[in-house]
Amino acid sequence: MTNTIEGWIIYTLWGIFGFMLIDFLIAFIKSFWVGSFGPTLVLGYLKDVLYYVLPLTVLLSMISFDPTGWIVVIFYFICGLAVMTKYVLDIIKRFQ
Repeated sequence: MTNTIEGWIIYTLWGIFGFMLIDFLIAFIKSFWVGSFGPTLVLGYLKDVLYYVLPLTVLLSMISFDPTGWIVVIFYFICGLAVMTKYVLDIIKRFQ
């Protein structure tokens, strides 16, 4: 993959899903170790995909409506960084 905008868009989604997976694995291991594993753990991450990732894909489909070609892309990266920051903070909270 090159350093094009399309590449960075994919890297942003990979980063979001990567932090989401790390957070899920930590939560899964902790709940499995305690013995309190339930379906709400997985359903919470499905809800996060619906609330965080789906709007980002909708933003990607709106790039053609942007007359400058940069406003929606910049907003996409800002939102992607915000979601990754949310998961980093959630991972830090799990260890406190």
